Amino acid sequence: MHGLRHFCASVWLDHGVNIKAVSTFLGHSDPGFTLRIYTHLMPQSEDLVRSAFQDIGSIIAH
Repeated sequence: MHGLRHFCASVWLDHGVNIKAVSTFLGHSDPGFTLRIYTHLMPQSEDLVRSAFQDIGSIIAH
């Protein structure tokens, strides 16, 4: 059962589901706990931050 939970969390995070939602689905009372366990599954986060900054730059430029 633990392996299935870990797999689901991995897929959700890989698809960009936010940590609060993942925490809720897993039944964790603290999203910080979920984040500490699954942070390593969020490598795309840095790319998302860069993309968001680029979007902000585009909005400001216009």
